[in-house]
Amino acid sequence: MLRQRPSCPAVVIAKGNPEIAMHHGNFRIDDAPFDTIALNEATVQDGGYLLGSGGVPRARLTIAGNAFEIAPLDPSFDRITVRFHAEPDETVWGGGEQMSYFALNGRRFPMWTSEPGVGRDKTTALTQTMDAAGMAGGDYWTTNYPQPTFLTSRWLAVHLDAACYSVLDFTGPASHTIDVWSNTARFELYAADGPLALVSALSNRFGRQPALPDWAIGGAIVGLKQGLASFDRLEKFIAAGTAVSGLWCEDWAGIRETSFGRRLFWDWKRSDTRYPELVARIATLRARGIHFLAYANPYLAVDGALFIEARDVGYLALTLNGSEPYAVDFGEFDAGVVDYTNPAAADWFADRILGREMLDIGIDGWMADFGEYLPTDLKLFDGSDPMEAHNRWPVLWAEVNAKALASRGKTGDAVFFMRAGFSGVQAHCPLLWAGDQSVDFTRHDGIGTVVTAALSSGLVGNAYSHSDCGGYTSLHGNVRTVELMQRWCELSAFSPMFRSHEGNRPDDNLQYDSTPELLACFARWSRVHATLAPYVRHLCDEAVAQGWPAQRPLFLHYPEDPALHAVQDQYLYGADLLVAPVIEQGATARDVVLPGGSPWRSVWSGEYLAAGMHSVDAPIGRPPVFYRPESRFAELFASLAGVLAA
Repeated sequence: MLRQRPSCPAVVIAKGNPEIAMHHGNFRIDDAPFDTIALNEATVQDGGYLLGSGGVPRARLTIAGNAFEIAPLDPSFDRITVRFHAEPDETVWGGGEQMSYFALNGRRFPMWTSEPGVGRDKTTALTQTMDAAGMAGGDYWTTNYPQPTFLTSRWLAVHLDAACYSVLDFTGPASHTIDVWSNTARFELYAADGPLALVSALSNRFGRQPALPDWAIGGAIVGLKQGLASFDRLEKFIAAGTAVSGLWCEDWAGIRETSFGRRLFWDWKRSDTRYPELVARIATLRARGIHFLAYANPYLAVDGALFIEARDVGYLALTLNGSEPYAVDFGEFDAGVVDYTNPAAADWFADRILGREMLDIGIDGWMADFGEYLPTDLKLFDGSDPMEAHNRWPVLWAEVNAKALASRGKTGDAVFFMRAGFSGVQAHCPLLWAGDQSVDFTRHDGIGTVVTAALSSGLVGNAYSHSDCGGYTSLHGNVRTVELMQRWCELSAFSPMFRSHEGNRPDDNLQYDSTPELLACFARWSRVHATLAPYVRHLCDEAVAQGWPAQRPLFLHYPEDPALHAVQDQYLYGADLLVAPVIEQGATARDVVLPGGSPWRSVWSGEYLAAGMHSVDAPIGRPPVFYRPESRFAELFASLAGVLAA
């Protein structure tokens, strides 16, 4: 995994000269390193090596167990580059939750949690417009959830055990390179006989999620944000035959209208104006088997009561001079940062907000949004460098949410879902969601990216992922189409949670109750999702026992076929179902690869197809889905056609 030769040293050190800019959670990070030294000499020492150049020792490499650490002898060298050995034709995956590319070969991936951006393709007009408006266009590597872990098709894995800024670089044919912005770098190495065992080992390392509760996998979570009218609209979904397990009202704490769209009022208490008698309404829904979900994030609007409460007890991060709470510009309003490096502040948020304001009134789940925005120019309670704390912030945020569930005995019963993450979030966050996709079919920011997100994050220990059914971001005239809404229902039915979202501009976009056709579509696929609950329960059991994700890349069960390594537009839903969603606009057919050596059977027609590549019809309402005829769930899968037609 690591080869050190004088002609090709494995380690290079330098001193950094960074330049960092942030605008609304979008970052521009540059560096001009100097005093670069390639460490082309190595001397054996007890427990490792002394690395040097020109006869001068420069760094120590220490080996312990499955890990090694590199530390320059002069700590002013705060840039460490390590080149790991690469074999020809070796495929690489990982990097946390990646949206554009599942196989990472040939590209660089900075590890820095941020807004992914809108469009994420520098060649498109939308991305260029968003970049001009404030660095908001993104790129193929921008992600809410990076993680400096990679796996290779030799069934090896490398994890950088650090939260600092780093870059995974797979552009070289002979090496996999990691650049580390620190004066120490600790790497963990893993090996297994195949991908299932390797994924299981990584899941063990980072922590496993509890099984999802029955209600979360047993029907649709209907996302509505129209205040009291949301309850009346929900009745229309039920009347249309929707299998409803939850009502998600992210506007439960009130709204704020901005140029971006309808935002929420970030003061995490129920709005009696927008949702009168909410506690009683939640109880009434619960009696009908319908759970109520809400929304929170780690920030407090400066014009809200909770900001004042947190400020007065010293729970907010401060400006560098420590004179006042740091205010982050979120676009037409400012918010304070609750300082989770202060244990008292973390306990306060978990109890005062998530506990008393939410769980104690019957709320059973919420979107735990954001976590990526920690600025690099503020003062934290524990004195840590914000550059080091930035990537840790989503993990601290997840810990706060998990602490709230545990304090009320709700772990495994209530569910929060997050888009932001970093190494270790797996131990605390029970469910991911793929973030704010554009409401379209575009290659780098549309519906297809949620498949890549689930597959990539699943390899590094995240068992469950889902998305905003219908998409979220609608800007500059980009609005939902009927086709997009229908195709997203087809995809969401085969994910652990089926949850809709009205988007950032609900009044400009179609909603699932906008027309009888869309409402019927949503209802049909919600019933398919509910019917699959026994199988999803089986996948949850596997996740707990083995650490395997629900949505799996094809090679996870068929590692002997290199042609499967880069497939990112279809997936195995467990070992027994194969889902090939239609993610191209206007497509009514698509190519599907059926792995292995045995036939697969179409869920909809019952037709058997041999393993291999096929072009199959895929009209709206019939996405390609196949199952293994020998599966113990074969009868359940065969029933889905009747469920859809009912």
